[in-house]
This record gives sequence, structure tokens and C-alpha cells, in this order.
Amino acid sequence: MEWVAKKGWRPAAVLLLLLCIWELAVKMLDIPEWLLPAPSSIFAEGIEGFEGLLPHLQSTVGLAAGGFVIGCAVGLLTAVILHLLPGVQESVYPLLILSQNVPIIVLAPLLVIWFGFGLLPKIIVITLVCFFPVTVAAMDGFRNVPHDMKHYMLMAGASKIQMFSKLEWPYALSSVFSGLKISATYSVMGAVISEWLGAKSGIGVYMTLASSSFRTDRVFVAIFIIMMLSLLFFAVITFAEAKLVKWRRKKVNR
Repeated sequence: MEWVAKKGWRPAAVLLLLLCIWELAVKMLDIPEWLLPAPSSIFAEGIEGFEGLLPHLQSTVGLAAGGFVIGCAVGLLTAVILHLLPGVQESVYPLLILSQNVPIIVLAPLLVIWFGFGLLPKIIVITLVCFFPVTVAAMDGFRNVPHDMKHYMLMAGASKIQMFSKLEWPYALSSVFSGLKISATYSVMGAVISEWLGAKSGIGVYMTLASSSFRTDRVFVAIFIIMMLSLLFFAVITFAEAKLVKWRRKKVNR
């Protein structure tokens, strides 16, 4: 958090500069608003239409948060099972990698056919997006525990469960949070994609309606909201990490 306070102004300054260049380019080149609106027009539309946008925003936040929690729980459970059962890991881990090679946008219509237009296919989409980064990060954390610390625990007579709970899990927390950060940003994208499956509200629905009516300014409003939600989710996980992983915070602040 101290790093953000000291150096966070730099990316903010770069972003402001890019927005100014964008604004000047649109004005000087006289680009039609339906093709590329100026940032001032986008912000004005966002403020004026916020009341109508709020239900869509609430729907997406709820869906993304719920899917993120379920996806990360599945990811952590999968990582723990594969770590504690090496035989299962050798059989299942390649299948997990293959599962990430199937584009979600292609899989989404199949989920609608199998499960309908309800909440379940949307949660499945977000879960598929979120669980893999958490699984891989957690397994890497378990695997990177120093060998001498494991040897010391074994000499002290620790069981496999004690080894995991007292050494491997605490040591892997930093890696787990790295996976959670990635999944937090992916969850918003997954929620928007899932809303294209036939939801009644959400940022994905708002974006689809704006695109079909050539309201490019509203499309950019939706894009900026998605970016801000991703940053917000990332910040929440970063804050939780700073509170829960004390040694990691001290190391970063050095």
C-alpha cells in the first residue's frame, strides 16, 4: 500500500496523458462520434446514464463475485488433492491443461444447450476461467517449499497432514494470492462473456444493446467499467494479501 501511495501517480499520469492525446486526436481529425467518441463524451454518457446502468453493474458484480468465489474454491481444492495424491496428479494434471485450450466463447453455446439459460451455465463459465490460475499457482507454491525445511519436519516426526498444514500451506500462501489476483481480473471478463448467453441484465447485456444500436460511447463506457471492476477486484485481493501474508509485505517494502 505504501508503494501505491508513493508511485501510483506514475501510471495515473500516463493514463491521463493518453486520454488527452485521444481527446485531441478526435477533435483535430474530426472523427465521427459513432466511430470513435472522445473521452469527454464517454465520461459524459457514463454520468448521464449511470442510473440506467446501475442495475447492469450490480448484476455483473454479483455474478463475478459469486463465480470468483466458487472458481477459486474449486481451484484450491483441486490443487490440494493433486498435491496430496501424486498418482492422481500424474493422471489429471494434463487434462487440466487441455481444458484451458478450449475457447470459452466456443464452449458457452454448448453450456446453454446442456443447462439452459439460467444461472448455472454462467457460473460454470466463470469457474472455468478462474480455477486454473489458482490451481497452478497453489501447486507451484506447494512444490517450491525448501527441501531442508521438509527434511527438518520429517525428522521431527511430522505426518503428511501436519507437513501440509504447518509448512506447505503457509509457505504457498504467497503463490496462492498470485493466482487469486489473476483469477480476480479474469472473473469480470468471464461474467461479461457469460452474460452473452442470454442474461436479462449485466454489463455484457448493456454492451450488446449499445453495439447493436451503434452507441459507441456506451460501448466504451462498458469497457471502462469492466477495467475498473477488474482493478477493484485486484486491489481487494492485494489488500487481503498484505493483511494475511505479513512476511511477504515486509519483503516488498524493503
